Amino acid sequence: MNEFRGSHILSVNQFDRDSIETIFAVADKMEPYAHRKKRNKVLDGAILGNLFFEASTRTRVSFGTAFNLLGGEVRETTGMTSSALAKGESLYDTARVLSSYSDIVAMRHPQAGSVAEFAEGSRVPVINGGDGSNEHPTQALLDLYTINKELQFHGETIDGMHIAMIGDLKHGRTVHSLSKLLCLYDNIRFTLISPKELAMPDSVLDTISNAGHRFTITDKLEGSVDADICYQTRVQEERFATQDDANKYRGKFRLNQDIYTRHFQSKTVIMHPLPRDSRADANELDNDLNLNPNLAIFRQVDNGVLIRMALFALTLGVDNILQNYDCDVQWYSNKQVNT
Repeated sequence: MNEFRGSHILSVNQFDRDSIETIFAVADKMEPYAHRKKRNKVLDGAILGNLFFEASTRTRVSFGTAFNLLGGEVRETTGMTSSALAKGESLYDTARVLSSYSDIVAMRHPQAGSVAEFAEGSRVPVINGGDGSNEHPTQALLDLYTINKELQFHGETIDGMHIAMIGDLKHGRTVHSLSKLLCLYDNIRFTLISPKELAMPDSVLDTISNAGHRFTITDKLEGSVDADICYQTRVQEERFATQDDANKYRGKFRLNQDIYTRHFQSKTVIMHPLPRDSRADANELDNDLNLNPNLAIFRQVDNGVLIRMALFALTLGVDNILQNYDCDVQWYSNKQVNT
């Protein structure tokens, strides 16, 4: 991807290592604003159309927060039933209308390929916030950014690392997108741990093998002992035909401090795209991990704002003039002290 300005961000397939490094460099610049050490008004007067036709908390709010932190305004619609799509309007017509109210659109939709279809009718750049079980490119970017920062802390790099992906790998769009991004790096080793019925799709496995990386498929934790990253996912119950079908797999791969100690290195980083299912019959990541310094799930959340700020700045062409719009923070914020 050579040119961000005015471009849609629809798929991780758009990126190469150079474009990822560009995004990461701009994300680094966003830390003073996210930490409330400075304000920035570079997007003053710009409007984000935040269109979420499928349930979301972190992604929707972090897109809005990222845009607000750069001085822009946010207009939202949530849920299918509250939109004209419920009346039979096409995605093309919806795009033509709603993009006329906005300077950029972030969109989530339950159907694979829907965001790309919407983008065909949009008059402004569109960023994919998740389309069914297909892709979640901004989550993959924030995950990769987190991996990079966590490994740097230990004096290591993404090249040559070992990642264990655990849980619902069939329906988990986050692991699909992250796996594709990792294929841009060198000598990655994947351990893919799931029930056989929820294994990683062949299309993703083909991408991994065609890029020259190694993978192991298993339904047990034993092969993950030297993993640098443990990436846990929840059972994507919204992708199953019935709740009973999803319940068959709930709680199959729980991780608590005892299991972590037995199966992973003392420095293995624990990640999860959230929400983690904390119900007693699932409990994917036990609360006894909350004080483990290698639990990076909330650092992922923080990094998501930085990555989305970077994408807004790059797509709207303001990444090189940020410093011209700095302002002082007028209020007290714990973020200035605690970050």
